[in-house]
Amino acid sequence: MGWNYALQWIVVLPLEIIAGAMTIGYWNESLNKAIFVAVFLAVIVVINLFGVKGYGEAEFVFAIVKVTAVVGFILLGIVINIGGTPEGGYIGGKYWSDPGAFNNGFKGLCSVFVTAAFAFAGTELVGLAAAETANPRKSLPTAIKQVFWRITLFYIVSLALVGLLVPYNEPRLLGATSIADASASPFVIAIESAGTTILPSIMNGVILVSVISVGNSSVFGSSRTLAALAELGQAPKIFAYVDRRGRPLVSILAASSVGLLAFMANSKVHSHVFDWLLAISGLSSVFTWGSTCLAHIRLRKAWAYHHRSVSDMAFRAQGGTIGSWIGLFCNCLILVGQCWVAIWPITSEPLTSSQRAENFFLQCLAIPVVLLFLIGHKLWYRTSVIKVEDMDIDTGRRDFGRLGIIKAQEEEERASWPKWKRVYRVIC
Repeated sequence: MGWNYALQWIVVLPLEIIAGAMTIGYWNESLNKAIFVAVFLAVIVVINLFGVKGYGEAEFVFAIVKVTAVVGFILLGIVINIGGTPEGGYIGGKYWSDPGAFNNGFKGLCSVFVTAAFAFAGTELVGLAAAETANPRKSLPTAIKQVFWRITLFYIVSLALVGLLVPYNEPRLLGATSIADASASPFVIAIESAGTTILPSIMNGVILVSVISVGNSSVFGSSRTLAALAELGQAPKIFAYVDRRGRPLVSILAASSVGLLAFMANSKVHSHVFDWLLAISGLSSVFTWGSTCLAHIRLRKAWAYHHRSVSDMAFRAQGGTIGSWIGLFCNCLILVGQCWVAIWPITSEPLTSSQRAENFFLQCLAIPVVLLFLIGHKLWYRTSVIKVEDMDIDTGRRDFGRLGIIKAQEEEERASWPKWKRVYRVIC
């Protein structure tokens, strides 16, 4: 799972830089994309060389831009939907009945799992950043709860509005040159339906910021994962090098070097490169989330076996192990659905054997990658499943040995909170 996660983020870097270079083409298609590939790659590398503080400050600025844009889009989308623009009337749920809410029915829904999983990738980075956080017991619970609300408000609401404003048979969607074609962005199409001229350019600018943000996260996530793998002896030892400022420099440079693949943005086959990179990264997230749920279930079993109190944990998942079982089951269902549409794809005409094979690997490339590393590791190291009674749940814990003092300080701090703050902390 470590190598799956590392590969997931390593391939995202060139993928996002290609998307950024193609977004520039919205304003001027004649510009050489290689120029912007070099600029984006340099910016991302420089940010990551500043360490976790530089990463955090950059993401703070990017988040302000993205949140402002999404809130603005939600408000504008509501106005467009209820007919508040000079050129359009009331839309409501018209496109959900004509041409319909689901193109190709349930099979059509399953066919976009890879793209959807890729869009949700990164929600788990809050856990990865905990290792370099000064006080994770204090900052992590708030950060994790806020991830849920950000997904609910900014993902679900904005995508629901896109579904209301853009029908699936929109010509510009169907005429997209690739998945990264900015002129075919449903957000841009939704805004253009209001008859505005400047807002689509602003939204594309925000898309550009988002692309740099994801590229930034990809170097951060992959470099830390490579360093952790090296420390466990599952990657070359050189990747474990960490300088005095806590930066895994070799891992950062190794992950950044893969971004050079983005210079293929000028080639005629860039759309095929984009599709294959997405294939490696997209479904990998489902394996990551499923393994996280399984790890939580196993941790709680080991915790109970060693007679530890749940209150000793720095953070308790609000759904408990039941939530993890539901999450694991849903992730398995997504994998089954993805295999279904990979083997029997939605096509207008029969496919040849080679086309079927290509389609399968484009949809499910993460599955053979995970199996290769899993079986290879088992055969090489002759490992077995670790029993609950043999699990080490203390090594690496910062609060080990002084947990009583920390809990007393936290209780004293909570006792001084006003009632509104206690309610707020439960929710957020």
